[in-house]
Amino acid sequence: QVQLVESGGGLVQAGGSLRLSCAASGRTFSPYIMGWFRQAAGKEREFVARISWNGDSTYYADSVKGRFTISRDNAKNTGYLQMNSLKPEDTAVYYCAARYGGYSVTPSGYNYWGQGTQVTVSS
Repeated sequence: QVQLVESGGGLVQAGGSLRLSCAASGRTFSPYIMGWFRQAAGKEREFVARISWNGDSTYYADSVKGRFTISRDNAKNTGYLQMNSLKPEDTAVYYCAARYGGYSVTPSGYNYWGQGTQVTVSS
């Protein structure tokens, strides 16, 4: 079992930045693929970004490419999502997730989830 806890969400003006963290516990984090997803009110949960177990490979949704950066520090059992140039449409609850095995961009492909952190971007 891997337990995930997100932090770093908040209220920010359009154009601003936030850095989300995802702290893992329970098992060694390093073998797991880590992903970030988000869910806006009334919408389905959507893929944001994912990173390989060693950080060598990253992949982003088109909507955040060039603005968000996913990273991880396995020594600290922590993953990150740096969000720059935020837009009101980025407003959502952001979740980190982990899976063991190949890459996935669908929520159903991930075994472990955090509780989410709210990000609100004002115009």
